[in-house]
Amino acid sequence: MFNGKKILAIILARGGSKRLPNKNILPLGGKPLIAWSIDEAKKSKYIDTVMVTTDSLEIYDVALKHGAELPFLRPAELAQDETKSIDVILHALDFYKDEKFDDVIIFQPTSPLRDVDDIDGAIEFFYAKNATSVVGVCEVEHSPLWSNTLDENFSMENFLDDKYNNFRSQDLPVYYRINGAFYMSKIDSVIEKKSFFIKQNIYAYVMSQEHSADIDTKLDFIIAEALLNATH
Repeated sequence: MFNGKKILAIILARGGSKRLPNKNILPLGGKPLIAWSIDEAKKSKYIDTVMVTTDSLEIYDVALKHGAELPFLRPAELAQDETKSIDVILHALDFYKDEKFDDVIIFQPTSPLRDVDDIDGAIEFFYAKNATSVVGVCEVEHSPLWSNTLDENFSMENFLDDKYNNFRSQDLPVYYRINGAFYMSKIDSVIEKKSFFIKQNIYAYVMSQEHSADIDTKLDFIIAEALLNATH
């Protein structure tokens, strides 16, 4: 709880993954990937309840073992490949409607290096800004100003804007990307807008690149493992 505001944490964990099978329970640093998110969320001094919603019995068992409160299996209609995350979130919010939570923070198991300091810092930022939504971001690794699409001939004519041709990389404007580490919002807004990405009163919470690893592929996993080994 933060100044009387009751906070629910929801961890979204699908069982299927085409590019990296069973990624949410792959062992990372001696424990299943999802356990990193559960353990850090439970350390928060502000989060009241940490729950996991999943379509996998294996993930359910891991979540229970690591102390997630009442992990539950989604109904069949929310366990399809085309199921949208927002529908899963709304289902979980409806389940907890009688507990009168004020705000919700969403975690993905694929961001294992986000720690309790990131979490509590983001929550403090959310309330300091009196925000409706706050989303985790980090500085991009490579400037999008030096990227473009290619045609079928792989021509690089007009690939770069002329004004950036002779820039050093450190002189380019700083860009940020959504890092997937967390999404926080007022519950009333999520239910009304069915989105965390609203038009007004939304802010970015800037995190380090090192804590912004987002695992989707084998290479992502290897990089996260290397970062973990370097910092623990």
